[in-house]
Amino acid sequence: MGAQISSQQRSDHGEVLLVHSLDSWNTRFQNSKASNKLMVIDFSAEWCRPCKFIEPAVHDLAVEFSDVDFVKIDIDELPDVAKDFEVKAMPTFVLVKKGKEQERVVGVKKDELHRIIEKHRF
Repeated sequence: MGAQISSQQRSDHGEVLLVHSLDSWNTRFQNSKASNKLMVIDFSAEWCRPCKFIEPAVHDLAVEFSDVDFVKIDIDELPDVAKDFEVKAMPTFVLVKKGKEQERVVGVKKDELHRIIEKHRF
């Protein structure tokens, strides 16, 4: 079956975790509920060109905000998770803290994503 969680690394300290199974997602999400750490969930798809376009910027944000968890979910692999978060367009970035949505950004809006991560990270 292969790895259920993998990472895409861009630099020494920043990484985006790729979640490939519902079990892995549920474990990670439950753990985040017990933590005060911000989680940025990147909903994307392999065929989504805007998602590919913003991917390097997301990795840069993961490096800049190494105190934030970045998780990437392919909506075709985990459609139930996308449905739970009411994802209607991609890319969609949902910021979650203690299991509760804080804010979201829909589309290729790096500056807005940066601003709301800064706002919610502490």
